[in-house]
Amino acid sequence: MDNFFSQFPVVFGALNVGFLQTLKLFFITLLGAIPLGLLISFGSMSKIKPLSSFVRVVVWIVRGTPLMLQLLIIYYFPGLVFHNPMWGGGEGGRFIASSVAFILNYACYFSEIFRGGIQGVPHGQQEAGQVLGLSKSQIFFRVTLMQMIKRIVPPMSNEIITLVKDTSLARIIALQEVIWAGQAFMKGSQGISGVIWPLFFTGVYYLAFSGILTLLFRRLESKLSYFSV
Repeated sequence: MDNFFSQFPVVFGALNVGFLQTLKLFFITLLGAIPLGLLISFGSMSKIKPLSSFVRVVVWIVRGTPLMLQLLIIYYFPGLVFHNPMWGGGEGGRFIASSVAFILNYACYFSEIFRGGIQGVPHGQQEAGQVLGLSKSQIFFRVTLMQMIKRIVPPMSNEIITLVKDTSLARIIALQEVIWAGQAFMKGSQGISGVIWPLFFTGVYYLAFSGILTLLFRRLESKLSYFSV
């Protein structure tokens, strides 16, 4: 017990540093994946057949392969095949590679949610907008967008909460996120080794963050409930 209390400040500090890395990866992924996913959804719905076919194949490949595999390929492929370690070997390089992999992966998942939300809005409402003389962009932002948001909040919230947990996969390329920090004390870190309890504490971070997001999304859903879909 004495060891626990003496080790706790060191472990808690390391886990906090790791969790900050997790939060950075989470928010950067959202900032990149949401707009990119919307663009990809437009590409998959394009009337230009070669473009829509290409985009759908890319989405199928990304959604059909493990994120862990994509992380390994994006991080190691340039160095091993082209002999150009473009990401570098430091923590910053690993973080950039992880961000690219996560943004691409989640953009493809988000694109399917966006596509379903857009196509789920009754076509008659778009025709009504045309009758009123609205342009295509006005119809999208004034008619389609808000109804799409109402439709996509539940599936988007599920994907975003999944993203919280998926950030742990970045440790496969040695990104020092919260689970990496907790696991390090099993192998030896800052004078502490052979202890597993820090690893269990990492679960508290995920539970707390997921719980906060769940409450926020429930509140958002209630705010959007006045839209009849």
